[in-house]
Amino acid sequence: MTIDYCQFIRIFVSEYGKNMQKSDNHLVIMAGGIGSRFWPMSTQERPKQFVDVLGTGRTLIQLTLDRFRGILPIENVWVVTSAAYAAIVHEQLPEVPECNILQEPCRRNTAPCVAYVSWRIKATNPHANIVVSPSDHVVLDTEEFRRVIISSLKFANETDAIITLGMKPTRPETGYGYIQADLSTASVRNRELYRVDRFREKPDVGTAREYIKQNNFFWNAGIFVWNVNTIISAFRIYAPGISNIFERLLPYYGKSKEQALINEWYPQCESISVDYAIMEHAEEIFCFPASFGWSDLGTWGSLRENSERDQAGNALIGPRVEVYGCRNCIVHATDEHRVVVEGLDGYIVAEKDDVLLICPLEHEQDIKKYSEER
Repeated sequence: MTIDYCQFIRIFVSEYGKNMQKSDNHLVIMAGGIGSRFWPMSTQERPKQFVDVLGTGRTLIQLTLDRFRGILPIENVWVVTSAAYAAIVHEQLPEVPECNILQEPCRRNTAPCVAYVSWRIKATNPHANIVVSPSDHVVLDTEEFRRVIISSLKFANETDAIITLGMKPTRPETGYGYIQADLSTASVRNRELYRVDRFREKPDVGTAREYIKQNNFFWNAGIFVWNVNTIISAFRIYAPGISNIFERLLPYYGKSKEQALINEWYPQCESISVDYAIMEHAEEIFCFPASFGWSDLGTWGSLRENSERDQAGNALIGPRVEVYGCRNCIVHATDEHRVVVEGLDGYIVAEKDDVLLICPLEHEQDIKKYSEER
């Protein structure tokens, strides 16, 4: 009997997932965002990661944790969030040890966030393999997602490489950054991984169309996999200012003084993304091109695209939603109110906490203004 390479990888990863040293695998969920694009459903007090955006009964951060169950023990789950959201994280993820909910005293983008949790994990497990994931993304094919993550963790454990997941693009999207990969030669250790040539900024429509014509451009999902020593070494080389801050705090991680010292030193970190601080400089970076129904749910339009729709293109989220003569709308009403909509084409209808929003999808960029005026 013969099987192709992809079948072999699936069988191997399945068996590896059963037997691998899971105690060395750690998950970092970045949950400090303050976005309120889904107002009135989300607000600055309760951003979208803490909201049941999809109407499944689980918030986005809960769904994020659900995807990793069985890949690593719950005591190896870390959440980095704003001090203002620590209580919400504990409320929604009560199984995560409270000492693993790390509190940022201020926003400094993703590089200080990643550095802090990396040094904190190293103090606990100097051999850790780490997955870093945003808290507010959607994955439709969980089985394929888990296969990709397990395969990437194995690669990170065996090499000094940084792995970034690249989503195979389905449209010329201007809202995502792109990864340009060298598909001419796959890694010897894992034939699904390829070296990264360049990270590209969010393009205009014309440039995005050019990317789509080529087969080596992928959406940057912001999901990274690495060994703790690999990422700490990268910070020491490429971001020494940030590295020095968290290096000096090494004796205090897990101790009573940790939070007070973080509150003192964290604001001194440069505000910079991990992409700019590390990814654009490091040499051993590999892309794992993947396709598992990913979206960062940055807009009402993307929520509609990633929700089940009726024959007229309407996405209806909520127990008592009815539409008549509507097309291409998204109606989100998860409270107990009955919501009836007739005759709309391309609209957002959202109801939460006695606030009703009715807005054309093409004008959804104005929603931030509405939320600020509330």
